[in-house]
Amino acid sequence: MRRMSDRPARWTQATVYPDMWADPGDDPREHEVTPEGELATLLDFLTNYRLTLRMKCEGLTPEQLARRSVPPSTMSLLGLVRHLAEVERDWRDWISEADPLPKLYGARDADFDGAVADQAVVDAAYADLEREQAATDAALAGYPDLGERVGRDGISIRELMVHRIEEYARHCGHADLLRECVDGRVGQ
Repeated sequence: MRRMSDRPARWTQATVYPDMWADPGDDPREHEVTPEGELATLLDFLTNYRLTLRMKCEGLTPEQLARRSVPPSTMSLLGLVRHLAEVERDWRDWISEADPLPKLYGARDADFDGAVADQAVVDAAYADLEREQAATDAALAGYPDLGERVGRDGISIRELMVHRIEEYARHCGHADLLRECVDGRVGQ
């Protein structure tokens, strides 16, 4: 178990606002134009949460990315990346009438359990996440009507979009705490 003296000091890279992750001019989530319309707003929030997760993982070694939170949890930053790749794939099943796609990592919780400190595992996790995000984005692009109901359960595109944002937001909160435990870096 870690002792208090083993914990890293809290720090931020930001110099303008001490509670931020990066200064506004360096933050890829900052933009001057506010999106117009409901779909554009939802996509903007999703994009920003996706970027936030990546930012929380930047600059870490495979060992740091794979570091578990607190026993008995298997949660790690790398596990979150793998989990969100798996979830992106699952969302495509929600809009399809076809048989579910096979799991990327096997049995339940394998996305977290298999998140080990190996550069090949890290590289594969990021590649999986990018591929699954792109595939889900492409599948949903065919449904511009947020009220349209799709899939076996008749879920609305709006509900699916909001659920995607909620999933990333929740896990970005986890990533905040995990990153602080790894090297002390804080900021939203």
